[in-house]
Order: sequence, then structure tokens, then C-alpha cells
Amino acid sequence: MEEFARIQEKYSAEAQKRIRPEGAAQFQTLAQSDSDQLRHLADDFWADHAALDALPSPLKPGDSPKFLIAGAGIGGIGAAVRLIEAGFSADQIRIIETAGGIGGTWYWNRYPGLHCDVESYVYLPLLEETGFVPSQKYSSGIEIRNYLQQVVKRWNLEDKILFRSKLDKIEWDDNARLWNCDITTGRGPRGDEKTTFQAKAEFVWVTAGLLSKPQVPKLSGVGIEGFKGDVFHTARWNYDVSGGTQEEVFPDLSKLKNKRVGVVGTGATAIQVVPCLAEHAKELYVFQRTPAAVYGRDQKPTDPEEWKKIAGQPGWHEARRQNLAANISNCAPPGTPDLVNDEWSRQVAYAGLIGDPEFAFVSPEKIPEVIGQFLARDAPNAARLRARIAEIVKDKETAEKLTPWYPVWCKRPTFSDTYLQSFNKPNVHLVDTDGKGADSITPEGLVANGQEIPLDVIVFSTGYRGPSADGADPSIRAGLEVRGRGGKTVAESWADKGIATLHGYANHGFPNLFWLSPLQSGVSVNHSHVLDVQCKLISYVAAAAHQKAGGLDKSGVTVEVEEAAQEAWSMKIMQGAARFATVTVCTPSYINNEGKAVDLTASPEEQMKRARASPYSAGLVEYIRELQEWRDEGNLKGIEVTAS
Repeated sequence: MEEFARIQEKYSAEAQKRIRPEGAAQFQTLAQSDSDQLRHLADDFWADHAALDALPSPLKPGDSPKFLIAGAGIGGIGAAVRLIEAGFSADQIRIIETAGGIGGTWYWNRYPGLHCDVESYVYLPLLEETGFVPSQKYSSGIEIRNYLQQVVKRWNLEDKILFRSKLDKIEWDDNARLWNCDITTGRGPRGDEKTTFQAKAEFVWVTAGLLSKPQVPKLSGVGIEGFKGDVFHTARWNYDVSGGTQEEVFPDLSKLKNKRVGVVGTGATAIQVVPCLAEHAKELYVFQRTPAAVYGRDQKPTDPEEWKKIAGQPGWHEARRQNLAANISNCAPPGTPDLVNDEWSRQVAYAGLIGDPEFAFVSPEKIPEVIGQFLARDAPNAARLRARIAEIVKDKETAEKLTPWYPVWCKRPTFSDTYLQSFNKPNVHLVDTDGKGADSITPEGLVANGQEIPLDVIVFSTGYRGPSADGADPSIRAGLEVRGRGGKTVAESWADKGIATLHGYANHGFPNLFWLSPLQSGVSVNHSHVLDVQCKLISYVAAAAHQKAGGLDKSGVTVEVEEAAQEAWSMKIMQGAARFATVTVCTPSYINNEGKAVDLTASPEEQMKRARASPYSAGLVEYIRELQEWRDEGNLKGIEVTAS
């Protein structure tokens, strides 16, 4: 017990090192930076602009598709496919995508060593429908991107996507029962010849990704422009600087052989990038604020005989996904086999972040007890992790600095069989900043711990603006101005009471508008599964509403959440929010909005409003069960359907 208390004190002391009064404001997103150079780091390096210019436009001024989907990542593609499976046709759907291709995060991210961190057999969408067999237990970014292109082709969506385009504003026209949509599209050899036009849509579906806005820390000194070397972000890897190509999983980064490279950040991306850089850079400096929790990966090729067992029964894909979700939320029936059987499925304390049935509804006075329960659950796992680091990293001082001191739910755990081993190489140097981060940038390099470290290349592996920033407003996250009934914005509709939705995907006053979001929804470590659950639900609602109104080809159908229904759902979310006080013991990260997710000094009214932004407290499996019960009622309870 004394050792347990000592570890909790260590957790608290380490978390305090990272707390910054400015919270998320310590970062700047690339696209919104005051620096021209940083803004250009957000450019699309991958688009084939000549090929895109030659394509006929799938969406023209004055067009009025039934469904307009914003985003062609896993969420947007899944939305279109599930609509088609619900009975709508591909011709009724148009997709707008800012990039020059499909994939979302899997389009933008092409850094060396990139793989999914969740088993590909449950991460890749629509596996049962396509019959695709992933080549490895954890697919490479290249395989995922190519697979998503196959999905788009199979469901006849290739000519339904308007690339290099952004949905800027939508405004509801109550008389026409349509959304007026302002769209900016690009053409030309760099895609920067912008024109704006207006189209209409019966339904708009916003699918902006959770982590879609790359950010970098605000460093003092000469700024990025003053640095003499090369700079880029892992979300826009520059192979002109490193050598190699984005078509290789482990490229030959030969241009770095005489370079001093600095990697800023030690999150999930850096864990994959660092081993690749360590193989090629003359000297590699890894700038660390907070150590990552690095478990073993145990990557392996897909065995054909094992695959027959995995995919041998109808419904296997959803069953395997739910098996992982149930194991992590501690709600699998006794004796249930662990189908995924990897480090994710063994993280029994991660339910502290994503919810579980046991602690779904706890009273405020029980919060310390709940936190204690999860800390106790995580203790053996944390001890095992610390022992792994001590065994792998040969230098004792370096091993200690690479050891994380926080519960597993506080930062997304990482998985690698090569990251920790990289620090045994003579050319790899850990620059541990004891929670402070790099101090400044100079013409020659970075200053950390009061010492200048000369560098030729700086790679920012500093992640993305978190999903809970900007009041967790999904329209702001998508960079979209939304004007619903009466000209209200989403933020204005939530101003008095706080966030209000039905099941997390739509709210009153915004007819025929859906979004994909963790707000008031079930969440899990496998976000692809979460997206598919939401896509199936929304597609069901759209199809059932049309059938109720006269058929899938019926125009003028309006689907709107009833105010009483969204208030009842929001109260349920609020009643389960106390269990997420587990994040109060965490080191700052995007998970808790850099330590600002819980403000114990806020008024009771403000705390109640914030509580309504919580996920569904019983976890994803229970969320799916509740949605099925709602669907089985068969009357779209809580949704008003009208038709012209």
C-alpha cells in the first residue's frame, strides 16, 4: 500500500510539470499560423493536380444532390457506403474533400514506418463486405490508403468526389427544405486557383476527423523562417529533404546520412518515425516533454489458415470489433475468448477514459473511490511497462527518462518493437526537457534545457489540435459556418444549456444535418468502429424517414431531432459524466484539452454544461445495445419527419 501511494505521488508530481496556464494556446495550427512558412507546411504535397484538372466536376454551381458529405476519410467514405447499403443510390451522393485524394488522415500522413496502431482486422472498415485480407496484423499506411481506394471504386463513388474543395458555409432554407452551400474549389498546377460557387443539398453530413489540424508549439527565438535548415511536420513528410519515397513503408532516407536531425515530440507518430530516422541520420535528437507508454507491437503477417478461422462465419467483423470494445470496457461475459489478443485488448484500465457499465453512473462523492479503483487496476500493467523499458534500454539514466509516470488512460498508449531499442544506438540522443518542451529556435537549431543543439533538419511530431478544443463544436472543427433554422449557429443553440444532441449525431434547429463526433456518443480505442456505428445509425435514420415520407426518392423530406428528445439524452450523458473525472489525475495532453477539460473552479452551472460534452459513460458496447433497442421500436422516437 505504501508503494502504491508513492507511485500516485509520482504521477501527480510528473503531471504538474506539464501544466501550462495557456493550455492548448501553447500550440498553433499550421493552416492558421501567422507564419507563411508554417502555413505552407499544410499544403497538399501529394495531389496530382494535372490529373485532377482533367476530371469532369461532379458538383457544379446550382446542383442539388440529396446528400452532400463533407470529407472523404474513413468517416466520409463509410457514410456514403452505408447510405448506399440503406437503399440510396451513389448518384444521390456527392462528397467534398479538401485534399487531392481520399483517405483523410491516411491521405495526409505518409511518414516512414506508418502503420495503424489497432489490429487491421478490426480497424479496416467493410472487411466482411469486400473480402479483403490485410497483409499484416497491423496494416501499413500505404495498404490502408490503397484499400480505401478499392472501397470507393467498389461502391461506384470515384466520380462522386469533388477534390481540392472546401465546404465553407451552409444555411438552411426552411421554405425550400434545402441547405444552401458555399463551396471553394481549387484548380491549376498547384491547386491554388480558387473559385467559389453555391450548390444546394437536401442533407449535409459533416465527417471532419478527430485529429485533422496539425499543430506545432509556439517557440520563441527567430521563428521557423529564421532557422537555416529544413523544417516539416510528420503530417506532411518531405521526402525531398529525407530521401526515399512515400510508396515505401520503410524508405531509404539516404539524404539524412550526413544530417543532424531533431524530432520534436514523442507521441504515437514519433514512436514509428524515430526508428526509421535512427537508421539513416548521422545524429538524431529526440526532444521529449512526456515519455510515451511503449508496449510491444508483435507485428506479424496474416496467416492464411488463421484467417480462415477469423473470417469463417457471417458477422465475424462486427463480432470481432465488439469483442475488442467489450474487453477494454470490461463487459465481456465470463469465459469470452479475447479474439484480438494484443496489448490493446489487455488494457483493462483504459475504460477510465472510454467508459464501462460498472461505473457508468457514479455520484460525485464516489469519484475518489472510482479513480482509486482504476489506478489499482492499472498498477500491474504499469509495473510491467516500467520493467520492459528498464530491460530494453541499456543506459539506466536514459531508461529512467523514457519511463512514463501516468495511468494508461491519460495518453494513448503506443506500440513498437524498435522505438526503445533505438536509444541503444550511439547516434540517437534523448533530449528530455522534464515536461517543459524546447525553449526556442535559433538559426542553427533548437534550445532545450538552456542549451543550443545544432540541427540541419527539424521534424515536428507534435500532433493535432484536440477534438475538445473550441467548445467541441463539430462545425468549428470542420472549419464550417453553419446557420440553421432562424440563422442560429451550433454554438448559439448550445449557449444556454450546453451541448444537446440525440445519440450524438444531430440536434434540434438544424434539420437534415448530421455529423460524426465523440460528443454524447460511444467511444473506443478503435475509432474506425465508432465511425461505422454512427454511419449505420444515421443511414438508418435517413432511410427510415424517407420510407415513412413516401420512399427513398422522395424530395422535400425533413428530419429533425425533437427538443425534448435531445434534452433527455443530454441529461443522461450529464448524469454519467462524473466517472470521467479520472482525467483529473492525468498529465496534460489532447485527451484532456491540455489539462483544461476539467475546471474545478468553474461555477456549478458551467460544470453542468461541460458535463453534457462527455461521451456515453457505459462504453461503446452498451451504446450499440441502446441504439439497437431504440431502432427496434421502429418509430424513430425523438425525431420529427415531415415532407412537402
